[in-house]
Parts: sequence; structure tokens; C-alpha cells
Amino acid sequence: MTENTPDRARTRFPGISSRAYEHPADRSALVALRSLSGFDVVLRKLSGLVNERSLRLMFLGGTVRVGDDQFHHLNDMVRDACYILDMPEVPEVYVRQDPTPNAMALGSDHPFIVVNTGLLDLLDDEELRFVIGHEVGHILSGHAVYQTMMQILLQLGSRLAWLPLGNIGIAAIIIGLREWFRKAELSSDRAGLLAGQDLDAAKRVNMKLAGGTRLHEMSSEAFLQQAREYDAAGDVRDGLLKFLNLLGQSHPFAVIRFAEIDRWARGGEYERILAGDYPRRDDDGGASVTDEIKNAAKSYRDSWERTADPFVGKVRDMADAAANAAGGLFDRINRRNGS
Repeated sequence: MTENTPDRARTRFPGISSRAYEHPADRSALVALRSLSGFDVVLRKLSGLVNERSLRLMFLGGTVRVGDDQFHHLNDMVRDACYILDMPEVPEVYVRQDPTPNAMALGSDHPFIVVNTGLLDLLDDEELRFVIGHEVGHILSGHAVYQTMMQILLQLGSRLAWLPLGNIGIAAIIIGLREWFRKAELSSDRAGLLAGQDLDAAKRVNMKLAGGTRLHEMSSEAFLQQAREYDAAGDVRDGLLKFLNLLGQSHPFAVIRFAEIDRWARGGEYERILAGDYPRRDDDGGASVTDEIKNAAKSYRDSWERTADPFVGKVRDMADAAANAAGGLFDRINRRNGS
């Protein structure tokens, strides 16, 4: 249960829907998939190919399970995050000995969180609170279930590598899924900010992930300027190279995450949620796929208009056409399901 009180006064969000913090591109995909009749059943059967019970037992046997008597401060943080984001089931948390600073949410029926010791060594408590909120956001959105689908496709792709064309189709799907999950990371960063309600801590996490613990050697303003410089990126060749560098990444680069959480926090939406103006999960069933796809397309257009990257201008029209086609496709599917 989550009937505990956070360690300091933070705004709680009763009944909040994950749509409140999801990036439009992430939200449109999630709303669309949830609207497809039987999709969740099929996906859960697919996720059953990866034995969740075996995975849980592996962590139970080889890591430290967080609780009142072990890593008590982490136990409090996950309870606080669930309390603030009004998630009724508190996920288990495991600490794994691994110097790589990372955390993840795994599983589908009862997702759980894994935190590497490298992250504990890197972050202070407020920064860690942001990361825990980030992982709770993944669970609240259902990302852990959909990421399982990506793992299945990755395994399938490796098995079909010998076929002349089989792996090409899988690779195209994986590229699309990775773009989706990069946006899902931005969504969960927003959830982390809502859980911790400390923008400076959220920014410090990305600075430390990029440059380590020596914050006295870094500047948040200089880091933001670095993000602007990365965005501007010289000529079309640099823009193409950035695109190719990003293809294999599951997460956006640290400077991009820093700039995105700063923009979202200062753009008015964060303040509206803090004031109690946010969608409720009781209304999730009425979410419009068409509206969300239009919101996603608008989000991409807005980001293209903000960017100084010359490569973006070359692909803008193509992406607009793809977004419109996707909207028409889901319209037809929904009409067919409703008939």
C-alpha cells in the first residue's frame, strides 16, 4: 500500500493519468495500442515468452531486495513516488552490484525496479528520488510491457539475420520502436520531476550521467548551451551524422534530456499539473487516438521549428506525411472495431 507520507511537503496527484506527463509522441503510440481490441492480450502472451518468474528469481537470488531492513532510504523513495503519483501497487526494488550508473523497470504482470550500485554511488538523495520517480513513471505508463516486445523483436531479428529480406523488416520496426522508447524516456523524466518536484536535481542527474560527480567543475548554463550547440550542428552532414548516431541508442543523449526537462518545466504544463489541472486515469478509456496522433505530429512540428539543425528541414515534409498517414490508419482500424 502507498498510505505513507513523503519526507517533505510535495504535491500529490490523486487519480493522475500517465497521459499527464507522457511526451506526445509516446502518448499517441500508447493510446493507439491500448485502443486496439485484443492487443494487450497478444502482447502479454508474447511477453510470456520471456519468463518473468525466472527473471524475478534471478534478481531475488543474486541481488539485494530493498525493504525496511535493506536500503531503507530507497524503500522510502519508491513508496513516496507511488504515493505522489497515486500508483496503488508499490513495485519491488532490487539493488544490483554493477558500476554502470543505470536503473530499469522490468516485468509485465508485476513490474519491478532494478537499481545499479553505480547509480547509488553517483547520485545524492534528491537526484536518486528523481530516478526512482522516473522508473515508477515507466511502470505507470506500461512501458515495461512494451519494452518486452522490443526484446522479443531483437531476438527474432538475430534469428532471421541469415534471410535476405527478413531482417530488414524487423530492423525497420526496431528503429521505430527505439524512437518511441527515446520519447518514453522523456516521458519518464517528467514523471521523475513530478515525483521529486526538484528541477535542479533532475538537471544534475543528466549532468552527472554525462560528466560524473565533479559538479563543481560543471555549469548548468554551460551544459544548456552545449545542448543548443549540439542542436545547431553545423551543416546537413552533421545533422545526418547525429541521426545515424542516435539510431542505436535506447535513450536520448544527456544534453537533450537536460534541455527537454528544462523546457517542459518552464513551459507551463508542469505548473498546471502542480495546480491540479491534469487528466485522470478514470477518463483514459475516452482518449482519442486521432487527437493524440495530431498532438504527436504537432509536437514534432514544434520541435522542428525550434531546432537549428539544417538536416531536419530536409525530412520535415516526409515526416508530416507519415504522421498523417498513421492518423488515417488508426481512424480506419477504430471504425472497423466499432462496427
